[in-house]
Amino acid sequence: MKTFKIERTLSKKGCPYDNAVAEETYKIIKTKFVFDRIFESFEELETELFDYVNWYNNIRIHSSLNYLTPIEYKKVSL
Repeated sequence: MKTFKIERTLSKKGCPYDNAVAEETYKIIKTKFVFDRIFESFEELETELFDYVNWYNNIRIHSSLNYLTPIEYKKVSL
């Protein structure tokens, strides 16, 4: 974390919501992105992950977001 100058933040005591979002994100990556795949190099993993995150945020629509992408939904909600 120091290398990338990332500051760790925690939610208030007894507030589990931040962890739930992180856990759901990890689950999606493990079950939809890396399940049953072997990457030949770190660079391949990095490129594929970048493409997946781009697809997930900018292209994939979801019924719970009124059939918008997460980025579109965020723009409409603001």
